[in-house]
Amino acid sequence: MTLATARPSHAGKSADPALTAALAVAIIAAATLAGAWFFQLVLDIRPCPLCLEQRYAYYLAMPLGALVAFAAMKGAPRPVLLVGLAILALAALGNAWLGTYHAGVEWGFWQGPTDCTGPVGNLGSAGNLLERLDSVKVIRCDEVQWRFLGLSLAGYNVLISLLMAAIAAWGLVRTSRL
Repeated sequence: MTLATARPSHAGKSADPALTAALAVAIIAAATLAGAWFFQLVLDIRPCPLCLEQRYAYYLAMPLGALVAFAAMKGAPRPVLLVGLAILALAALGNAWLGTYHAGVEWGFWQGPTDCTGPVGNLGSAGNLLERLDSVKVIRCDEVQWRFLGLSLAGYNVLISLLMAAIAAWGLVRTSRL
């Protein structure tokens, strides 16, 4: 008996990189959204408009990652898998850029959007000013509501998005070499 016959037949075969990458991105996106909703609903840390925009990439990555993983399991053509992984990588990179922008606004490196930074605008007449102040809670993009190890949630979004982009890019490169 030689060493070659002693190994199981699947030992030389590597896992499908498109399946692995797409599934990992979908799981990370789902976990990140679950965390965002936990912070919002359980810890009552309200998202600002930029926080909400940063969720869009995760809302895309979760079903698209699952779809690409399913397509890889079913033996879809390589170009289809490559396009799906490329979209995942680009969405994650775009989200990393948006998170960097948001973190820069929080640190005061640059001005943020006028709808969630700077002075509060017109609150109406003096008669219903107190009513409006009680009912309206402005969530500012330039004020950090929570930090851990010096990073805000926008900073963690940058790291998570870069991780997702790297995983999708790894899957893209490995799948293109098959």
